Amino acid sequence: MRREREHLAASRAALRAMRAEIEALDISDTTANWVSALVLEREIGDRIKALADLAHAPLFFGRLDYLHAPGADKAEGGEGERFYIGRRHVHDADGDPMVIDWRAPVSQPFYRASKKDPMDVALRRRFGCTGGDLTAYEDEHLTDPAGAEMVTRSKLLRTEIERPRVGPMRDIVATIQPEQDEIVRAGLSGTVCVQGAPGTGKTAVGLHRVAYLLYAHRERLARTGTLVVGPNRSFLHYIEQVLPALGELEVRQATVDDLVARVEVRGRDTPGAAALKGDARMAEVLRRAVRSGVSMPAEPCVVVRGSRRWRIPAYELEELVRQLLARDIRYEAARAALPQRIAHAVLVRMEAAGEAPDDRVQGAVARNPAVKATVKAVWPQVDPAKLVFRLLSDPGFLAEQAEGLLTEGEQREILWPKPPRGPKSAKWSAADAVLIDEVADLVERTPSLGHVVLDEAQDLSPMQYRAVGRRCSTGSATVLGDLAQGTTPWATASWPEALAHLGKPDARIEELTAGFRVPREVIAYASRLLPAIAPGLVEATSVREAPGSLRIHEVGVEELEAAVVAACREALTHEGSVGLIGADSRIPALARALSGAGIAHAELGTESPAARVPSAPEQPEAPEGEGGPEIAGKPAASGAEGEEAAGPRLTLVPASLAKGLEYDHVVLDEPAAVVNGEPPVPLPEAPQRTGLRRLYVALTRAVSGLTVVHAAPLPGELASREPEPVC
Repeated sequence: MRREREHLAASRAALRAMRAEIEALDISDTTANWVSALVLEREIGDRIKALADLAHAPLFFGRLDYLHAPGADKAEGGEGERFYIGRRHVHDADGDPMVIDWRAPVSQPFYRASKKDPMDVALRRRFGCTGGDLTAYEDEHLTDPAGAEMVTRSKLLRTEIERPRVGPMRDIVATIQPEQDEIVRAGLSGTVCVQGAPGTGKTAVGLHRVAYLLYAHRERLARTGTLVVGPNRSFLHYIEQVLPALGELEVRQATVDDLVARVEVRGRDTPGAAALKGDARMAEVLRRAVRSGVSMPAEPCVVVRGSRRWRIPAYELEELVRQLLARDIRYEAARAALPQRIAHAVLVRMEAAGEAPDDRVQGAVARNPAVKATVKAVWPQVDPAKLVFRLLSDPGFLAEQAEGLLTEGEQREILWPKPPRGPKSAKWSAADAVLIDEVADLVERTPSLGHVVLDEAQDLSPMQYRAVGRRCSTGSATVLGDLAQGTTPWATASWPEALAHLGKPDARIEELTAGFRVPREVIAYASRLLPAIAPGLVEATSVREAPGSLRIHEVGVEELEAAVVAACREALTHEGSVGLIGADSRIPALARALSGAGIAHAELGTESPAARVPSAPEQPEAPEGEGGPEIAGKPAASGAEGEEAAGPRLTLVPASLAKGLEYDHVVLDEPAAVVNGEPPVPLPEAPQRTGLRRLYVALTRAVSGLTVVHAAPLPGELASREPEPVC
C-alpha cells in the first residue's frame, strides 16, 4: 500500500506538471489573426480544465500486470508490463505513461478479463479510496492456478454501491461490469438500444459510452457533435458532472422540449389530446398539410428579355411541379428548384431560337419577376407555426388533411375549443411544439449530429422519437430505457417499434438485468408486476443480498397515517436518506401527519422553503404533456463524498415524481392509491397499466430498505405470493 500511495503521489505531481506546462504556453506570436488567437486560447483553456485533479477521487482505480508486453510475441517470452488504469492519461517528464486512460485498448482487460479468458493478464488489482486517498485493494490472480480465487463478489464494489446518495451522480468508471463494458465500447457506426431494469446502471452506461466514443473518434465527433437528451432539467443537472469528471467538457445536454423550442410553451393538453398529437399518424397529417398549399398553374409564365418574350405554357409548368412533388424532397428545397427548372425551360427555347445562353443567363431568368410570381403562386412559403395553428384551429382544414387517418372524434379532441387570434397569442403545449418541429423539418432539413444519447426513452411519444431521430439522421444513437417504467399514456410498447419511429430500425437491442442498486428481496417483490405491465421482459436480478430489506405492514384504515409516521421514524434511525412515497392525492394528508409528529421533511413539488432536492435525482418524471417538476428550494450542499447533506433527511415524494430518484430507505404509503391515481385517457387499459407502472417505479427507489404500509388490499398483481407481514 505504501508503494501504491507513492505512485499516486508521483502521478499527481506529473499531472500538475502537465497542467503547468500548458498554462505556461505563450501564444502571443503564434497566431496570424485575433480569430485564431481566440480559438487557440479556448482550446488551451479546455485542455487545462481537462487536466484538473479531482480531490475526491484518486487518479487511478486499478492496476493490470500483463504476462507479456502488449503487442509482443508471446512465444518469445519476455517480461510483462504494469499499467495503472484511471480516468485520464498521465505521463512523466520523459513521456512514459504513469496512468492509462480507462478507454485505451490496453485498459480493456480491466473490465473484461476472467479466469476463463485472462487476456494475458496475470494480476488485476482494484483500489478502494476515501476522499481521494487509497485505503484498500483487492487482487485477482487470473493466470496462476495456485493463486487466490477470482473475486466474484467484490467488497470494494459493494462498498461503492452502498455509499450514501449525496450530491450529483458519480461516474462508475471503476466498477463497470463486463456486460456494461460491451455496450460502452460498441462501435460508432451502429445504434444501440439498452433495455435496463431498475438499478442496472443504464444511464451511467450511456454517459460512459459517450466518453468512450469521444476518445475513439474524437476528430469525427468534433466535427459533427454529440448530444445527451434527458427527460427534464433536474435530470440533466444531476448527471452534468459525470462527463467532465471523465475529461469530456464539450458534450451538449438538452431535453426534448429544448430541441423543439421554436415557440413558447404556455399551455397544457388533456392526456387524450397529448396522446393523439404524439401519435405517429400526425406525421402524415402534417406532410399533407405542408403540401396542401402547392397548386397547379392555371396561367402560362411569360418571361421578357430585351425585345423577346418567352412563354412557358401552364401544362409544362404543371409537369415541372408534379416532378418535384414526386421526388418527395424537402418543401423549401423543391421551392428553390422550381425557378431553376422554369429558367431551364426558357433556355431550351432560347437555344432553339439560335441564341447561346450561359449559366449567368439561367440565373437571371430564375430571378425574373414573372418567374418569381409564378413560384409564389404555385409553391408558397410555409411558416411552421402558422401551419400548425391553422391545423388546430380550422376544423375544415384539419378534416381535409386527416381524412382516412384520424376519426372525427379524434379530430375534435385535438382542435382548440376556442381558437386564439393568431400564432403569437396561442398557448402552445409541449406536444404542439413537437408538431411545429416536424413541420420545420418537412420544410428544411434539420442538421444531424454524430451521436445522440437518449435516456428514459420509454416515456417518449412516436412524434418525440421522430424529433430526436432528426438530430441523428446521419449519425448514430444510444437509446436507454425500461419498458416497465413507461408512465405516459403513449409509453413505448416495444423497442423495435420505438426504434422505427427514431429512424434506426436496425439498431442492436441489449438487455441489462443484473442490478447493482436495488436489494434482491425488493426487486423480486416489485418484479411480480412485470407480467401485467411489461409481458416478455426478463425479470431483473440483483447482486446485493440484504436480508430484512423488505417489510410489509397491513394496518386498519384509522391507523394508516400513524403507521406511516412510525415507519418513517424507524427508517430515520438508519444512516442515509429516506423517501416517503405516496399517491399524489395522499400527499397533503401525509404532510400533515409528518408535521403533527414533529418530523422535519422536504416536500418534492412544493414551494416550501424547507424543501430540497432528494439525495440522488436520476430522473424526476415530467407531468404528462409538460416539462419537469418544480422542486422547491435548492439542493442541499454536499461536502466530501460520504458526508451527509444539510437539510431534512426525509423527503415526501408524490408517486408521479418518483421516477429515477434514489433513497437509502423508502416508505411506500398505500400502493392501491398509487395504482388508482391515474387520470382517465381514451386508451384501452391505460390508467390501470400506468398505475401499476407507477407502483413498480415507487417500489424500486430503495437502495437499502423498503417498507410498504397499507390499509386497502394490495393490488392483485402484487399480492400473490405475499411474504408474511413484518410487525
